Amino acid sequence: MGWIATIIIGGIAGWLASMVMGRDASMGILLNIVVGVVGGIIGSFIGTQMGFLAPGGAWLSYLITAFIGAIILLLVANLIQRGRVR
Repeated sequence: MGWIATIIIGGIAGWLASMVMGRDASMGILLNIVVGVVGGIIGSFIGTQMGFLAPGGAWLSYLITAFIGAIILLLVANLIQRGRVR
């Protein structure tokens, strides 16, 4: 996927994940993009290993996996930051 599409989809996924995790007020757009892109990398790795994400798949599958990966990333950040899951 192209870099521009990765940034856009990562930003959307990071924003959605931060809203679900209740961290939207403390995160800016840049951090949402970073969380979404890193979450996309995590989600793509997990999805490819489990066999439900094919390389070169549709953008919706990347959005879903980036969203799931971003939630995992925010859960880990909450554990490290506060010592508990919100």
